[in-house]
Amino acid sequence: MLTKRIIPCIDVDLDDDGNPAVYTGVNFEDLKYTGDPVEMAKRYNEAGADEFVFLDITASAEGRATMLDTVSRVADEVFIPLTVGGGIRTREDIKETLRAGADKVSINTAALQNPALVTEGARAFGSQCIVISVDARRRYDEAGEYYAEVDGESCWFECTVKGGREGTDIDVVEWASEAESRGAGELFVNSIDADGTKDGYDIPLTKAVCDEVSTPVIASSGCGGPEDMYEVFTEANADAGLAASIFHFGEYSIRDVKDYLDERDVPVRL
Repeated sequence: MLTKRIIPCIDVDLDDDGNPAVYTGVNFEDLKYTGDPVEMAKRYNEAGADEFVFLDITASAEGRATMLDTVSRVADEVFIPLTVGGGIRTREDIKETLRAGADKVSINTAALQNPALVTEGARAFGSQCIVISVDARRRYDEAGEYYAEVDGESCWFECTVKGGREGTDIDVVEWASEAESRGAGELFVNSIDADGTKDGYDIPLTKAVCDEVSTPVIASSGCGGPEDMYEVFTEANADAGLAASIFHFGEYSIRDVKDYLDERDVPVRL
């Protein structure tokens, strides 16, 4: 069995002075200043993270380019795979982000608006560089394609865009399958319902995607501790667990999580 990856993530925005800063929120809202992106990247590289994710959380909504200067400075501090997302709309954006030091790009809004971008990016730069991110939310109606049982009710998961601000009526599982067929090398599954709650990952969502695709799936949103990582690996079969708050605020270290998983026979890189 391949080792499960533990991935810290930083959500980066511009502060009131126009400087990049890390923010942490709940349900994609109520963002609070957390730290400097370059310093946090350096810290996680030294802490034993398997990979690192940098998300420019307002680039798409504001229609601006990704902070490539900051990406370059982060890339200088990390010697593990670096994924960068936010504001990536074209093949040229992918190229420039990789040139700035990213190993992979995470694309959400632009891929949904133009699915051919996934195919084009995979052909030009390799599937291993193309991560398709979905910001999913639960819907309890009859407009979906794939349904899951959640707390005794049937729901489906809708793709949203612009940082969860707009719905699309597109079923997450259906889109994940299409993205895989177009050459995406990885799927990054975020749950708006679980984001920042520390109540655990959205297991029904993650499992629904993992059951449908063979492409590696990164589970994101809601991690409150090592036990939640264990649950998403053993019950949903995720390939990687991403977390932010528990690491940012020192509640757990990367090593704490890996030791917990190792003791329970979940393969991790120690």
